[in-house]
Amino acid sequence: MRKLVYYVASTLDGFIAAPDGSYDFFPLVPEPEVLAHLAAEWPQTFPTLAQPHFGIDSPPAGRFDALVMGRGTYDPALKMGVTSPYAHLKQYVFSRSLPPSDDPQVEIVDSDPAAFVRELKRQPGGDIWLCGGGQLAGQLLDEVDELVVKLNPIVAGSGIPLADRGFAPHRFTLVEARPFDSGLVILRYTAAAR
Repeated sequence: MRKLVYYVASTLDGFIAAPDGSYDFFPLVPEPEVLAHLAAEWPQTFPTLAQPHFGIDSPPAGRFDALVMGRGTYDPALKMGVTSPYAHLKQYVFSRSLPPSDDPQVEIVDSDPAAFVRELKRQPGGDIWLCGGGQLAGQLLDEVDELVVKLNPIVAGSGIPLADRGFAPHRFTLVEARPFDSGLVILRYTAAAR
């Protein structure tokens, strides 16, 4: 069965974006050691247009063949006229207000995210990347099989949380921690037994 992998950048205090949804306080281009690691281990998480700039073959090989994201995560690309920011993957955008997409790689979904992802996980294919944002992650946390956090040495104070949902503790098991000289740590967790 396919896995849902929430791969996300976070501050030390658990925010993935500023209160207005911006994320420009995170390094736009990671230090060379981090960039080399991300390009080797997570090449499919780079937007399609950015891949040549970072020396990533297109389409990049990897574990994902689809991603899910919320409207807030999709909007920045859409505002730049990019309808398919991850054209190398099938993209499912959860929104109740966007019209259907003309792009064959993008499907606008207005149904229950958890039910949709459970069905998607039963279909054949590679793993599914939960690209963001915090509200969608909050709705899908019970479906997340693996959590990969790029923990940045930044304290934001407020913003969009990693998983925006009511108080409902959810346990994960640490399987890998990869620190870098910049202070960034990539933490990989698997979901604890449910």
